This record gives sequence, C-alpha cells and structure tokens, in this order.
Amino acid sequence: MVADSLVYHPSVAHYLRFVATTAGRDKLLRTLQYFSRFYAWYLFRTNASPGEIAPFNAIKKQFGLARKLMRVGKNIEHLKAAAVAADSKTLSPVVKYCAVGRQLGYAGYLSFDAVTYLDASGIRKFEGAKRLQKEAYRCWMVGLIFSAASGVYSLYNLRQQQATIDKKDGEGVVASKRIEKYGVSSDELGVCLLTRSRERAALNLQLVSDICDLAAPTSAIGLTNFDDGFVGLAGTVSSLIGVYSQWKKTA
Repeated sequence: MVADSLVYHPSVAHYLRFVATTAGRDKLLRTLQYFSRFYAWYLFRTNASPGEIAPFNAIKKQFGLARKLMRVGKNIEHLKAAAVAADSKTLSPVVKYCAVGRQLGYAGYLSFDAVTYLDASGIRKFEGAKRLQKEAYRCWMVGLIFSAASGVYSLYNLRQQQATIDKKDGEGVVASKRIEKYGVSSDELGVCLLTRSRERAALNLQLVSDICDLAAPTSAIGLTNFDDGFVGLAGTVSSLIGVYSQWKKTA
C-alpha cells in the first residue's frame, strides 16, 4: 500500500513529465555543472587537495559536454522562432525587434557551439575552435542583452498600465463604478490584475536569470573579469530559475 501511494503520487507523475523533456534534463544538468564550477573554485580557495577538487572539475567538464551535445540542432528552433517573431502582427515594435534579436543571438550561439563539439570532446581537434567558441559566447551575450532589454521594456509597460488604475478607489468602490471605469466586472478586474501580477513575476524572474547568465559570456570574451566562483554562483542561480520555470510548465 505504501509503495502504491508513492508510485501513483501526483508529484511522481509531475517529476516524470519534467525529466521527459529535454529542457528539464538540461536545466538539472546545468545546475549541477555551474554549482560544481563554483564549488571547485571554493575548494581551491580554501586550500583543498587536488583529489577533493577533481570530482567537481570532472562534473563541470563532463556535464558541459553532455549539454553541448544535447543542444546540437537546437539552433533551427531559434531561427524559426526569429522568423515567427518577425512576422508577428500583435507584438509591439520594441518587443518584436528584441524577440528577433534574442532568437538570432541564441541561434548564432548554438550554431558556433555545435561546431566546437568535436574539438571539446577530443574526437577531432582543429585550429580555430577557440575562436569559434568565443564567437559563440558573443552571440549568447547579444541574445541575453536583447532578452534583458525586452524584459525591462515589458516591466515598464506593466507599471504604466498599473498606474492607470486609481488606487484611491480601494475596497469601497462598488461594482458599477468598476464596470463604468474599466469596462469589466469586479471578478474580471480581479482576474486581470492577477494575470498582470503573474506576468510581472515571470518577467522579473527572467530578467534576474538573464543578468546572472551574462556573467559567463562576458567573462569568457574578456569584457569582465569575473572568477569561476562568481560565474559558477551566478550560473547556479539562473539554472535554478530555469528548473523552477520548467517545473511549472510541466505541472
């Protein structure tokens, strides 16, 4: 009976849906990869022995290679998303251009990154792999900048919309006044405000994730001087946000 209750528990079904997705597995591997990068740095700074550091360096390297292989071919998905965003008639111009820039940046990153897999895995070394990897990081940085810009613009729009609601009305406003002012019923207004609140929370999470992710490419191409500890910690935070978001999608 106990075994049955565990096997058929909704959380188990949710977990299976989560790990059945490539994105779910990638987010878990990414979390472990970046945490290992941070922890290896921490052990080194605390004078740990090479034997203690080696397992975490191995996790960082092997999980990074596994994720690189899992991403091969995903650039097509982002190219298609860029074309769909460019053809959209509903997006505002700023959001549309940011969406196109973000998707093209990610497509460029994944394209260059896929080419370097053979060299990174040791299957076939070739000159120019480091240069191509640096170009991949540049494309990733561009995509993240467009994503962050879109998030900031969307949050600004939400605040502007929120400002149109008269906060003086409060609890004493009758439903008829709300209908007259907003064109919706009290229940509809509540749903609208709840939707905006959830949208704002999602945008804030994505913006934090983008800012954290910027540490990796900017450090890799030399624009910043972050050490492995900072990059690993920032990557762990953004990865956990990704796990949380993907977990909610598979609910």
